[in-house]
Formats: sequence, C-alpha cells, structure tokens
Amino acid sequence: MSEGQGIGDRHAALASDARRRVLELIAGAREPVDATAVAASIGLHVTTARFHLDQLEGAGLIRRAVDRTGIRGRPRILFTVNPAVREDGVQRLLSHALVGALAEDDDGGRARAIRAGERWSAAFDQEARESEPGTGAAGGASDLGPLVRILDGLGFDPIAQSPAASPVEPASPTATDARDGLVVELRACPFRDEARHTPAVVCSLHLGLIRGIARSGGHDPDDVELRPFVRPELCEVRLRGDWVPVDSSGK
Repeated sequence: MSEGQGIGDRHAALASDARRRVLELIAGAREPVDATAVAASIGLHVTTARFHLDQLEGAGLIRRAVDRTGIRGRPRILFTVNPAVREDGVQRLLSHALVGALAEDDDGGRARAIRAGERWSAAFDQEARESEPGTGAAGGASDLGPLVRILDGLGFDPIAQSPAASPVEPASPTATDARDGLVVELRACPFRDEARHTPAVVCSLHLGLIRGIARSGGHDPDDVELRPFVRPELCEVRLRGDWVPVDSSGK
C-alpha cells in the first residue's frame, strides 16, 4: 500500500461523524473497551458500533485483542487506539499551526496551499493515468473514473454528474449544462471542520490536489474549479474540457 492510499483509508474512515466519536471514545478510555461499551456510551446499536469498529480497525486506527480472563462463553473483543493515532493528534496540532501560518500570507494562503496540493497529487500519478481503453491522451477525452475513485478513497464521497442525465436519474439542481462541462459533487470531507475555519488554505489545498490529478490525466488544470460549501454539507468540482462521464460509482 502506498503512503497516499494509507492516508486515504484513514481519511475515508474519519469522514463519518459517528466513527470520529467512536475513535475519540477509545482514545480517551483508560482501559480497552468492547463494542457493547462503545454502543452504550455513544447511543448506537451494538451492530452499528461493531461496523464502525471494523472500519476503524481496517484503517489502522484501532487494534483489537481477545479478553481471556477465564470468563466462560464467547470471549470479549476489546479495542484500544493505535499508538500512531496519538502521534496523529500531535501532527494535527502541527497542521493547525502550519495552516495558521499560511493564512497570514497576503492572499490568505491560497497560492502556497494550491502548490502544496499539487505536490500531494504526485502520490496518485499512476492511478490518475489509469483511464479506460480508448480514452486519455491518445483518444482525446479522458475518463473521469480515476479522479472520482481517488476522491472517494480520500473520503470525499464524490458523485459525478453528467449534463445528459438519465430521466430515471435526473441531474442534481447543482449540475451544470453541457457548455460548462461536468460536476463532481463532494458530499463529505474529512477536513470539513478545518475548511470552515480556514477555507482559503484548506479548500485551496484540495483545489491544488484535484488540479494535479487532472494534469496527470492529460487535462488543463486551469479547467478545474472548486466551489466550496455550495450547500452547508456539499462542495462542487466543476470540470471543463473533454471528460468522459462515468456513473455515480466512478466505474
């Protein structure tokens, strides 16, 4: 697994408010906790709690251990936070400090954040070039699928909208017309809290990331526009140029 993929798994896991609460509970507990304790503390059904625990474990954020204290019956599964998560907490404080420093630039940090996002996109160069047969540089238009899959892996829950939406699946009210290209709706964001406080830095970082992915796919990065918070829980990526539409799953 590449570093970009590993970070993407963690971001995707933490895109859920419920999973962030579960992780905070485990990180703050003095002793390991089981699914029943998590469910009771947060107000979830135990089956839902187990689902969130599995997602957090799969992303490497928590660890499990079997409680073998001599109790008869099915042994309890106990969860503790991965030590790296505590390091992430320190790194988050560092990130806040860096974001604050960038925000002091004359442009609010936009230019340097875009450049940082473009450098981040290099971690996804190979995947960004994996277009469907008949698309890409040789075929003219470039498949939208890699961009959607990368954004999905990072926890943005993207939905690609085609100008020629099916009558069964009508275009969303935010979809643009054929002259403007395509819209990718971002229905989640693992950095939403930070973006609300410092959108000039965080949203510009994401714009640079998406522009870098577009460049790797053979597109003009200037044909990418990010519109943050078109609704309280929704951002939009608007794409001009010859992109090949995909279904909502990005396949």
